[in-house]
Amino acid sequence: MYIKKNIDMKSQDIILALATIFSAIISGLFFSYTFSVNLGLHKLNDKAFLMAMQNINKEILNSAFYCCFLGAPILLFMATILFFDLYSPKFYLILAACLSYIIGVFVVTGTKNVPLNNQLASIDLLISSEKSLRLARDAFEKPWVFWNNIRTCSSLLSLTCLVINLVFFKSKN
Repeated sequence: MYIKKNIDMKSQDIILALATIFSAIISGLFFSYTFSVNLGLHKLNDKAFLMAMQNINKEILNSAFYCCFLGAPILLFMATILFFDLYSPKFYLILAACLSYIIGVFVVTGTKNVPLNNQLASIDLLISSEKSLRLARDAFEKPWVFWNNIRTCSSLLSLTCLVINLVFFKSKN
């Protein structure tokens, strides 16, 4: 069953390409944290680690990040609707990419990583004792890294579905 859409094929392809690009950027961000940044930060003493994470958490909140992080699920959702076809593997790959990103990246970020970041931001590192710094790090680092690894896997799964889709299921003109 084919549902006629009120958008031409090139517009569909542009939306899918942009969804793929934005997803790739975010996937690369999480990948770099998992396989380099977190490993380097782990070697820092407690105060330096917490200070670095506080600064990173402030600096990442910028227009380039928001554009890609929020643009990816919007574009993925649009692509899912535009390519809706229950008989098409292309549709199911886009749907899988969309769900993986929305659940494993967007929801996890909002419900797990952001609350940890907010908790960390509330700590005044300049007046904290060494013991309180250790406790703060223990409460933050392992859960944050765990959830970041979930985001990494989910974003890579989403990106993999999109790349397979683009390579093996080209649009018909």
